[in-house]
Amino acid sequence: MYVCLCNAVTDRQIRQAVEQGATRMRDLNLELGVAADCGKCACCAKQILQDSLAEQRMMGMMAVA
Repeated sequence: MYVCLCNAVTDRQIRQAVEQGATRMRDLNLELGVAADCGKCACCAKQILQDSLAEQRMMGMMAVA
């Protein structure tokens, strides 16, 4: 789904950026242009970022166990 209409950024692109090391909204802004224009996507993008980071942590914990 499109998250940032101004820059045509999808949730999949945000998840991929997290897989490649993005950990902050600033990272998404610099890499993808998220929330760089109107900012209406910021809340949704932040939630996807947080969910993706939490998923990575869970996967990391499962791999260790």
